[in-house]
Amino acid sequence: MNKIDVSPTDAVVRLTDVTRSFEQGGVRIDVLRGVNLTVRPGEIVALLGPSGSGKSTMLQAIGLLEGGFGGRIEIAGIDASKLGKDQRAAVRRDHIGFVYQFHHLLPDFNAIENVVLPQLITGKPRAAREERARELLEALGLGQRLDHRPSKLSGGEQQRVAVARALANRPRMVLADEPTGNLDEATADRVFAQFLQLVRGEGSAALVATHNERLAAAMDRVVRLHDGVLT
Repeated sequence: MNKIDVSPTDAVVRLTDVTRSFEQGGVRIDVLRGVNLTVRPGEIVALLGPSGSGKSTMLQAIGLLEGGFGGRIEIAGIDASKLGKDQRAAVRRDHIGFVYQFHHLLPDFNAIENVVLPQLITGKPRAAREERARELLEALGLGQRLDHRPSKLSGGEQQRVAVARALANRPRMVLADEPTGNLDEATADRVFAQFLQLVRGEGSAALVATHNERLAAAMDRVVRLHDGVLT
């Protein structure tokens, strides 16, 4: 699977009139109705909206995780509608990192191994992969927990490992879907502050889906999804 080169000056994400509809019980449901959005390099954008508003569907569109979308989706200047399955996977691999509400760590691997694994596709030497993983985990305050498996980590620690994993391959864009939704308020605040600091330090852009107005206020810009329309 070949790497797809892009210009560093391109918008990281550009959505133009993006739509997504489903059929349910013979009824058409319009989840996204002509969504337009541009995210610039290094910009951190909050995507606000209540549960069921289509935030996750919108992130799936940007992450090129499924088809069926209308309109135009560009990732780092690449028109995804013109890409085949393998090329879409290459764009995800080279340019996008994901953080979910659930950490999805591999239970049989420790913290540093969970961050090393996604780097296997880069072909970097093992020592370089481990150095990168250690650097990220230490930046997130987990320097003393590198050899702990997920079952030995707290919920907040597990999510920080997930953040490090998402940034392991230096993505241009991080997509985060309610990344602190499973944490108590105090832990969520700490983890999210570290997430923002690390993403900014890495120079990545980010789109963070949340329903938390307080967390959204800490980001560069807020957009709202309501009835399938972005404002």
